[in-house]
Amino acid sequence: MVRTSTLTQGLERIPDQMGYLVMSEDGVLASAGDLENDERVAGIIREMVTTACSFRLGEQPPFKRMSIVFGEHSFLVTVSGQKIYVVKRHNVVREPISV
Repeated sequence: MVRTSTLTQGLERIPDQMGYLVMSEDGVLASAGDLENDERVAGIIREMVTTACSFRLGEQPPFKRMSIVFGEHSFLVTVSGQKIYVVKRHNVVREPISV
């Protein structure tokens, strides 16, 4: 059994993060913040990763990271080994520079 602290090491330190999920094919292994115990979001993201992986062209996975961007927040998804790491992060909106 993998300890939760090992799974989530560093996720709390990501700037502007609002929550996180760590998943395997068996389900959610760890969660916190806005994503704590959010099985609905976990299922949607797991399905997106599965769909993206079905477009495999070679032996390597087709991606390592995926960003799902909304107006005020994004979901940053990383696949590593047999786990999916998801961080919900607040988007920092910057005003355009007028020239």
